[in-house]
Amino acid sequence: MTWHRRSLVGFDLETTGVDPESDRIVTAAVVRYGGGRPNEMRTWIADPGVDIPAAAMAVHGYTTEAARAAGRPAGAVVAEIMSALVELVDEGLPLVVMNAAFDLTMLEAEAARYGVKSLFAASVPRVLDPRVLDKHVDRYRRGGRRLEDLCGHYVVPLGAAHDCGADAVAACGVVWKIANRHRWLAQTPLDELHEQQVCWAAEQQAGLRDYFARTPGKEALASGVRTEWPLIPAQREDGTP
Repeated sequence: MTWHRRSLVGFDLETTGVDPESDRIVTAAVVRYGGGRPNEMRTWIADPGVDIPAAAMAVHGYTTEAARAAGRPAGAVVAEIMSALVELVDEGLPLVVMNAAFDLTMLEAEAARYGVKSLFAASVPRVLDPRVLDKHVDRYRRGGRRLEDLCGHYVVPLGAAHDCGADAVAACGVVWKIANRHRWLAQTPLDELHEQQVCWAAEQQAGLRDYFARTPGKEALASGVRTEWPLIPAQREDGTP
């Protein structure tokens, strides 16, 4: 049986901002998807312990006050997310994360912040990133590569945008469609496919960096493009890994 015929584990975060090392988790979802069984989902709301900027609130809808009222202590939430992921990953199920380098880096940073054991120290996740996979199998397609774009292209239902539960389910649906359309992916062992994505992501990000560097008005963006996947190494105060 190919891996896409078994269950997939979807993971998604909504956060206080776009810096995975300094921003914080606001909501999270872990879903067991497919495999001939109903989807099972766990969701969390965290009190991030910091103010939620207006720009982030406009994306996911949580104000600082709402997160404080509905959320639980961030450290407890991070520990529960990590436990849920480790349990499913240890079953041998692949971990589906859209833009994995962001979400997984933030999860690791939060784990370090609260003294929770790292996912990559506790287990050996084989990650599937729908954005990396789609860019590899359909490199020259025009249009966006956001989750809503991929859902439109692969005809995958998307619930409320930027709802972490809906996004986690949709990301799994996109990966399933990609694997079902490109059977060689489904037939590639997960360990091998994970390592291939490390290379593909590095190539894709290097291409983005080169594009920024040669595009007038975007040159400054090139220095911020990271090529590591699925985890960006923590930076020291001097900016080095």
